[in-house]
Amino acid sequence: MVQGNLKSRRLARVQVKTINGTKTHYIQRNRKIAKCAVTGLPLRGIPRLTNRKFKNLNKSSKTVARPYGGYMSHSALKTKILKEMVLNQ
Repeated sequence: MVQGNLKSRRLARVQVKTINGTKTHYIQRNRKIAKCAVTGLPLRGIPRLTNRKFKNLNKSSKTVARPYGGYMSHSALKTKILKEMVLNQ
C-alpha cells in the first residue's frame, strides 16, 4: 500500500460507519467518461467502471457494435459517412 499522503489521486477516500465510530477506507476511482475523438461529446453505451471491473467485462458490453464504436459518436460518424459519399460521387 502507498503512503497516506500519496493516495489522493489513485484512490478515493470513503468514510465507513462502524460501532466504535468511523473508519477510513480507500477504494479505486472510476475511470473518466469516454468521449468522442471528433466532437468531445460523451459516448453512450460505454460503462464507467474501475479498470479492474472494466477488464473483466465481455467485449460486447465494452464497445458499441458499429464502425468506430467506442471511439466516435454516432453524429460524428454520420457526418463522416455523408462527407465520404459526397466526395465519391
